[in-house]
Amino acid sequence: MPQSVLIIGAGIIGASLAFHLARAGAKVTVLESASPASAASGRSFGWINASFYASPAHHHLRVAAMSAHHRLAAVLSDHAPNWQGTLWFEHEGQGFDQKAEELAALGYPATPVTRAEIAKLEPHLANPPAQALHIAIEGAVDPVALTRALLAASGAKILSGIAAKSLIENGGQIKGVRTAIGPFSADHTVLAAGIATPALLAPIGLDLPMLARPGIMVYSKPVGWRVNHILVTPDQEIRQDPSGALLAPGVANHQADASESIAVPSAMAEATIHRLRARFNAPDLTLDRFALGYRPVPADGLPLIGTVQPGLSLAVMHSGITLSALAGEALAAEIMGQGEHPLLADFRPGRLLKSL
Repeated sequence: MPQSVLIIGAGIIGASLAFHLARAGAKVTVLESASPASAASGRSFGWINASFYASPAHHHLRVAAMSAHHRLAAVLSDHAPNWQGTLWFEHEGQGFDQKAEELAALGYPATPVTRAEIAKLEPHLANPPAQALHIAIEGAVDPVALTRALLAASGAKILSGIAAKSLIENGGQIKGVRTAIGPFSADHTVLAAGIATPALLAPIGLDLPMLARPGIMVYSKPVGWRVNHILVTPDQEIRQDPSGALLAPGVANHQADASESIAVPSAMAEATIHRLRARFNAPDLTLDRFALGYRPVPADGLPLIGTVQPGLSLAVMHSGITLSALAGEALAAEIMGQGEHPLLADFRPGRLLKSL
């Protein structure tokens, strides 16, 4: 069992790992090239859900992750998710029926509601759809606040502005990383570095294929009226934060790829605000800011969680917000010698890693 663990990356995955490893008795150091939650985690919509999934196994992993968020909230109650529920009306007709049937077959509670019921649930929607799925168990969290809370509660040594340059390998075992200010040694190293992960693996002869998944998160100026649920519309997801700002991804359909141009992010942000004005009949709604980021998506779209070789583990995934609580809990337990988590079996790094 390792006494010291080095985590590369202080996004929400690295923060969750630091929290759970420290609670298990490890001496934890976190290296972050910029500042905590400054990359994908700080540009996330913050939705915690299992209604979006790529396979039944992925769905079950996400359901377990939602339960892990409830366990985490019992410890960090000031940063608990808001379980306000989701109204899903991304598709209509056959697409709607198929989604409802798939979720029902998985045993996931999603209740069809009518236009009149939607109007009561969301009175500020300008033109409620004919039907939606009400998924009461889903929620959202402020990913930046949760990341920082996890790091603070971990008691780990957090070193910002220090980028890992390369892994230190000795006799087939990883012993830490090299940085511009010198080496950092540890019994076990975890790469939770998002899109920077492939560049750290290549020098030790491993190729990790990843997708280019740019995203823009758009924030409106605060408004006084409320959006009560997370809304999954044909255009994008929408939610309102406690300040009153509306949040919406500027690229639709959850994990849109690089084929959707982001050549002019400001134009994309303004187009998003224009759609929100129409959605809520709110002509005075204005743009506050937007943030461009790149989601860490492995080539097959599924998470990578687990040990690669002695002394080295990976935790690379989207959506990190949903999966963070379970990924940190389960991988920390494995690193500390408590056995493999059965739900991680389909998400091991070996399925994608190749030798160079």
